[in-house]
Amino acid sequence: MKRSGLITTKIGMTRLYDDGGVAHAVTVLSVGDCTVIGNRTTEKNGYVANILGFNEAKAKHVAKPQAIAAQKAGMKPYRKVVEFRVSDDCVIPAGTQLSAAHFIAGQYVDVQSTSKGKGYQGAMKRHNFGGKEASHGVLKAHRSLGGTGMREWPGRVLKGKKMAGQMGNETVTVQNLKVFGIDTTENLIFVEGAVPGSNDTFVLVTDAIKKIQDKLPVPTATQNQEAVAEPVTQEEQA
Repeated sequence: MKRSGLITTKIGMTRLYDDGGVAHAVTVLSVGDCTVIGNRTTEKNGYVANILGFNEAKAKHVAKPQAIAAQKAGMKPYRKVVEFRVSDDCVIPAGTQLSAAHFIAGQYVDVQSTSKGKGYQGAMKRHNFGGKEASHGVLKAHRSLGGTGMREWPGRVLKGKKMAGQMGNETVTVQNLKVFGIDTTENLIFVEGAVPGSNDTFVLVTDAIKKIQDKLPVPTATQNQEAVAEPVTQEEQA
C-alpha cells in the first residue's frame, strides 16, 4: 500500500505539551487548499499517481503549459502542482479536497522542501572544517581551506572536493518525523522536530517509507476525519 502525500506550507515552530506535561518542539504545517486535480493511470501513462494542486492562481501567474493543461481538464490553475505515485487502491478521485485528517497522530512521515539559502560560504561554515592555527606563522589565513592540490598524478582537484561555494537553497528530505497531532478545524499538521526551509515554503508530506504503520485512512479521510474508504493496515495489504 502506498498512499498519496500532501502539499503544505510551513507556518513556523511552536511548543506543544503532551498529556504528561512534557513540552515538544513542533513545526506547524498548513494543508490549506490542497485538491486532487487529476490522476495518472497505467493504461495511459504507464504508472498510477494522484496529481495535487495547492492554492488556486490566476492563469497569467502560471506557466502557459500549466494553464492550458488546467483548462483542458476543466480545473483552475494552481500555484503548486505535484504528482504522488500511489498503489491502485489509493487513487483519489479528481476534485477531492484533502485535509489534515489524511494523517493521524502518532504516525511517522517524511517531509521534503527547499532549505534556506545561505549564499556563498567558506569551508568552515559549509563543511564544518576546523580552520588553521591561530599562531605559529599563520597570517591572515585562519579560516582558509588549506591545500587542495594533488601530486604529479592525477595533477588536478578531484570532483566532489569539499570547498567553499553555494550553501543551502537545495531540496532536502527529512525522514521519520512523528506527527504530534492534527487540527482539522484550521487544517494544520503538527510535526515533531524541525522541517527544512523558511516560513511559507512549500513542504511535501508523505507516509514514512521506512516505517510499517497501521490503521491509516485509505485512500484518504475527509476534514471530518471520516475515511473515504475503510482503514486497512499495511500487513493486510501484503
